[in-house]
Amino acid sequence: MNHLPDPTPQYACLPVLRELVRSYQAFSLVDEAQIRTYGLTASQFDVIATLGNTNGMTMGDLAEKTLVTKGTLTGIVDRLEAKQLVRREVPEGDRRCFKIVLTQAGESLFREVFPKHMAFLQERFDRLETSELELLRVLLARLRSAFAE
Repeated sequence: MNHLPDPTPQYACLPVLRELVRSYQAFSLVDEAQIRTYGLTASQFDVIATLGNTNGMTMGDLAEKTLVTKGTLTGIVDRLEAKQLVRREVPEGDRRCFKIVLTQAGESLFREVFPKHMAFLQERFDRLETSELELLRVLLARLRSAFAE
């Protein structure tokens, strides 16, 4: 048997990376399945949840506040507009841009599904102690800051 040196020496971050990815995959699987029961994709729900309780946002603001890239956002807004859940509005005094605003149907959907979905997620987070949740929040913020440029 030929024994070659391991080209990937043990990196301390590797188990953390694996757990982070596995945790996100587990979360996404459950989260997205629940969101599909509302007739939405995860990205569409993200946009509706972000626009809820606002007077609308520009595409730039919406891209910044959601987990959706600007390039993908246009298609998502187009599909939500086709479902008559959002509309594009040109603000008075600034015809260079437009705002994305929830329609009445979009606002009703937000009021119905957002609390349901948050309660659904809260049931899972309730499996952790309050102190564990706070520690997790702090550590995730520190991890994010480690990657901030």
